[in-house]
Amino acid sequence: MDETTLHQLFNDHQQSPWLDNLRRGWLHDGELQRWLDRGVRGITSNPSIFQKAIEGSDEYTEQFAELLRSGASVEEAYWGLVTTDIEDALALCRPLYDASDGLDGFVSVEVDPGLARDQAGTEAAARTLWDQIDEPNLYVKIPATAEGVPAIGQMISEKRSINVTLLFSVDRYREVMEAYISGLERAEGDLSSISSVASFFISRVDVEVDARLTEIGTDAALALRGKAAVANGKLAYAAFLETFSGPRWEALEARGAQVQRPLWASTSTKNPDYPDTLYVDSLIGPNSVNTIPDSTLGHFLDHGTVARTIDADLAEAQSVLADIAALGVDLDVVAVQLEDEGVAAFEKSFDSLLASLTAKAEGLS
Repeated sequence: MDETTLHQLFNDHQQSPWLDNLRRGWLHDGELQRWLDRGVRGITSNPSIFQKAIEGSDEYTEQFAELLRSGASVEEAYWGLVTTDIEDALALCRPLYDASDGLDGFVSVEVDPGLARDQAGTEAAARTLWDQIDEPNLYVKIPATAEGVPAIGQMISEKRSINVTLLFSVDRYREVMEAYISGLERAEGDLSSISSVASFFISRVDVEVDARLTEIGTDAALALRGKAAVANGKLAYAAFLETFSGPRWEALEARGAQVQRPLWASTSTKNPDYPDTLYVDSLIGPNSVNTIPDSTLGHFLDHGTVARTIDADLAEAQSVLADIAALGVDLDVVAVQLEDEGVAAFEKSFDSLLASLTAKAEGLS
């Protein structure tokens, strides 16, 4: 296949484009393989993605019925459906994982979102998923809540690879990077098998900050709309570069440690007035990942701009966030709200799907 803009992201700028979607039909009709051929280098999922996939398709009914007949509860059957898709996707991505020496080819699955405020429960669930699936290119997703951060460090110390999700603030991102590094320091022996990414959410920041700027309504406020999310991402990248350097990191690197790459998540454009590839074009740089919904991937393949942008105009990014703060928009408050909303949204998807599956189970009995 000819080189695409997705190939160029990695070949020219060492950024890995991943697909933020997974459904069973794509595993069996060749669609996921076609995305890999176009340059996708990993796959992410979350409870909302599985809700849409399972509720929107009959492809899961036969396995669901078999699991129930074998004595599984509805929730156990749900996890059976999920792990089957994850395992099939892992097999599809394993050649890329091997060819990239463990850099890419990962597939992510999230712990029960109802555990987001439960450190011990999160740790137990992460261990269960990791041990049950038992593939080196698996990422278990743990939300970066106050309770999730120490769980992340513990999992890293046990040499389990983690995708940290629901990051909205640079301060919390620093806590996550510290948890990763301290987890590596507690791990024994060679560290080369441990991998992690930190999923820093982008477009949702603009949605909330834009709403607050619109409410303020001054020309100065309105002129700042659509700028907060990218600026926030650029400051996060600067924090990443600062953290993964110096003697402390070099000591871990000597033991085989890999950097915890920042992963830009929520990169579809929510405001139709903004360019449809805004959150891909504006955050391109080395040692990073962008997990992109298939619709936005299509736009980027068609008319995306491939150029290093992530560390351009850092002073302007700092100025943008300072100007927003000066208008009374507290980005720390925004981050807390978005974290709470993100946890609630994933929990709602999880609960809604279990309710749907319970109803389906009653229909099958």
